[in-house]
Amino acid sequence: MSEEKEAFEHAVAEGKLLESSAANIRATLAASTSPSAAQSVSELAQASEWAELNDRFYRTLAFGTGGIRGRTIGKIVTQAERGTPNELGRPQFPCVGTNAMNFDSVGRATKGLVAYLHDWFAREQLSGKPNLVIAYDTRFFSREFSRLAAELAARDGCDVFVFDGPRSTPELSFAVRYLRASAGVVITASHNPAHDNGYKVYFSDGAQVVEPHASGIIGKVNAADASAPNEPAATVTTIGREVDEAYLARLETLVLDPALVRAQRDLRIVFTPIHGTGGVIIKPLLQRLGFTFDVVAEQDDFDGRFPTVRSPNPENAEALTLGIELAKNKRADLLIATDPDCDRMGVAVRTAEGEMKLLTGNQIGSLLAYYRAKTLFKQGVLNPQNAERGVIIKTFVTTDLQKAIAEKFGLRCVETLTGFKYIGDKLAKYERAVPLAPGENYRDLPEEETRRRRLAHSSFYIFGSEESYGYSGADFVRDKDANEAAIMFCEVAAHAKSRGLTIDELLDEVYAELGYYLEKQGALTFEGAEGAAKIQRLLASYTGNSPNEMLGSKVTMVKNFATESIRDVEGDEIPKEKMLIFELADKIRIAVRASGTEPKIKYYLFAQRRPEERIFSPNELAEIKAELAQKLEALWEWLQEDASRRIAAESVL
Repeated sequence: MSEEKEAFEHAVAEGKLLESSAANIRATLAASTSPSAAQSVSELAQASEWAELNDRFYRTLAFGTGGIRGRTIGKIVTQAERGTPNELGRPQFPCVGTNAMNFDSVGRATKGLVAYLHDWFAREQLSGKPNLVIAYDTRFFSREFSRLAAELAARDGCDVFVFDGPRSTPELSFAVRYLRASAGVVITASHNPAHDNGYKVYFSDGAQVVEPHASGIIGKVNAADASAPNEPAATVTTIGREVDEAYLARLETLVLDPALVRAQRDLRIVFTPIHGTGGVIIKPLLQRLGFTFDVVAEQDDFDGRFPTVRSPNPENAEALTLGIELAKNKRADLLIATDPDCDRMGVAVRTAEGEMKLLTGNQIGSLLAYYRAKTLFKQGVLNPQNAERGVIIKTFVTTDLQKAIAEKFGLRCVETLTGFKYIGDKLAKYERAVPLAPGENYRDLPEEETRRRRLAHSSFYIFGSEESYGYSGADFVRDKDANEAAIMFCEVAAHAKSRGLTIDELLDEVYAELGYYLEKQGALTFEGAEGAAKIQRLLASYTGNSPNEMLGSKVTMVKNFATESIRDVEGDEIPKEKMLIFELADKIRIAVRASGTEPKIKYYLFAQRRPEERIFSPNELAEIKAELAQKLEALWEWLQEDASRRIAAESVL
């Protein structure tokens, strides 16, 4: 070990190993009782894999406002980690490193969360002991991480409910509310590549944690240690079918026009869970509602390798390849795809020409928002007298078409930061405004009754979405929900079919009436320790040296969410975030922010053209589509070149 110590010191002196990495390596080796830790570090050091050691140890994986996420399988898998691989080829042990998602990071997160819950109970003078719901997806080590979290939480005096098999993230949110839990944890990295995993935390309202709980939990996690618990051990209870059935019953209430759905027997659907949890709920739900559907057999299994795709992200066309092939063979009207933890949904639709066409997250969300608002007015649930209580919620980086939809129907459009936790926070606010009789609990009320009271006394949540393929149509789940989205979009498809339209023709009707809105996303990826620093420097450059024009169009407004005090339409202050929005003279909008889950800086481009006196004709709409697409493509090229210049300037400095 003395030779390795000298090697570390020499690597630091030569600038190959960061001092922070060396310090974290020393701390890990001193504290770890796992032989694989020392062996893995030794293997990497002997092979001079300093870049790998930096990526694994340059920091301690930060517990953010939503939890932690990182690599559970290294770029280089050591022999000690590989051990005896399982039947899928998964290494025996997760990645060693303070910046990795492994048993140490899961233990630290769980101890900190439970410690905060005990403090919260004492502070609020709550009776009994806290309880926690734990769910996990199909990723490598998800089951093992969930078992460890359950054991540690129970040892530290927190009763635990843990699912008997993989379940979706939105079902975890539902279960927290249904079981009256103090908090929830889901082991998932959502749509990230197979080498990642994560630990996402929800509070008692079923939404991801927000302030003040977020900072309180982070403080406890950072202070967590392996000392003996002060609380008596608690129980671990396995849950499954009962929660599934309760969840399915609520999901069925999302169908606004059951007669329409029953009548469209010739609507054909293809579904793929992309090796994830989506099939647990969506398949029985489609069957109950009488939809005709086929499942992509090659992707209808729990497999953390996600072997049929490069990345299990339904935003990516490549991930839908097998689904599109089956949809073509079955002459399906619609393909629905969900990510591993089933909180995101992507779709492809059959065009009038018979081709399968991908829709963007903005287009999917806008169709859902328009159909649900229009149908609720048609049914008399909404009317001119109560419309002001109706709410559509979207993030700042989601299409402004949803603003136009709200405007058309006289509804409120509330904008939030990226992350459904902010939409969940709004739903908690609306719930608090609902009057309850003594002994009543909002969560026990039937969906129709909650709607009646929200329309009379609070705000009625019609729909919420974010551009990254996340949607929600009710408040019994406090996160984006692909189970909800799947059934809601099938109803939209049934509506289009009933009118003899394809789904993209239905979308063109909305564009012709309200205006054409086009969005384009771009991202620059910078991995590892050096990449993280580069992202922050690039963001800082936009603040310190904002462009005066972009592609010849003057910048007329810059909104800095990190420094300005910004309030939404309801008067609530928007939390600070490192995001900038630029508005140009030609009504183009650009948002720039760092991803919260991936090593990327993201760019969101928005263009629009609204009809002035009449709806657009088909020819006009086609011309506008081509014009705006060309404009945004050119702008993205300019933004990439500008970013390269900014990075180069930083390097020179």
